[in-house]
This record gives sequence, C-alpha cells and structure tokens, in this order.
Amino acid sequence: MTDQAGDRKSSYKKLGARHKARRRAVDLLFEAEARDIDPADLLAERAQLAVGDESVAPVNPYTGTLVEGVADDLDRVDGTIESYLQDWTLERLPAVDRAILRVAVWELFHATDVPPVVAVDEAVELAKELSTDDSPSFVNGVLGQVVKVAPQVRAAAAATRSRPDGDA
Repeated sequence: MTDQAGDRKSSYKKLGARHKARRRAVDLLFEAEARDIDPADLLAERAQLAVGDESVAPVNPYTGTLVEGVADDLDRVDGTIESYLQDWTLERLPAVDRAILRVAVWELFHATDVPPVVAVDEAVELAKELSTDDSPSFVNGVLGQVVKVAPQVRAAAAATRSRPDGDA
C-alpha cells in the first residue's frame, strides 16, 4: 500500500497547470459531445458558473484556448485524426479518446509554445488516466503520424497569418 501512495505522490508532482487545463478541456469536450452542444457554449456556461459561485473552480485560460481552438477548427482536426486511423472510424473510437486526440492535434497544429513531444506525452498521459488500457498506445500511434505533418501545418498557418489581406 505504501508503494501506491508513493506512486500517487509522484504523479501529483507531474500535474502542472497546463496538464490540469488539458484534462479539463478533455472533460468539457467529452461533455459537450455527450450533451450534443457546442463546446464553446459549454465553456462559456462553466466560466459564468465560476463567477457566481466560489465553490466552482474558475476555468483556466489555457482550457479556454484549447476548447475554443478545437471547436473553431473541429472539421480539420477530425479530418486529420480520421486520416490516420487504420481500420477505424472516428465514430467508433471511445468518446474520451476522441476528446484527447482533438486536444493533442489542435496543440500540434496551433500551440507554437508547446513542443510536439509535450503535446504527445500529455495526450498519452491523459489516455492512461481517463481511458482503456489500450488507449495510450493507440493515441501515441495516431499522434506519432500527425507529428510528422504538424510542422507543415504550422508553417502554412504562419504564412497565411503574415500575408496582408489583399494578397490572399
């Protein structure tokens, strides 16, 4: 039993603010899908709840960035995930795995301050915490393929942002 307590203590040390923000983003994306509502609307609802009730944890700004980012780019994120699934469809994946992959793919494509290895490691860690025994290796395999195209996607997005409106 002491070993379990030690294991828990070491895992708590690893959980920084960004990890907690990612986990909350996964929770919100999972809930939004289950309730069939827009993730950005659910995020706004939770942020509003925290304003009026001190017992409700405020929404971390990075959680908001992730949820809004995934919601805004859902078609491309889902299309990317689906293109790397072998013998699976996005709909067949456990909902929690979909949410984890969505957060990670969005980070790989848009979060320039997050090294790709961190985005993948965090997604695998979330899969260990929240999903099935097979999910961490599955998530790692899918993201291992996405990581290869992420630099091109980031570069294309940066080029698009840097162009004046008249040149588009």
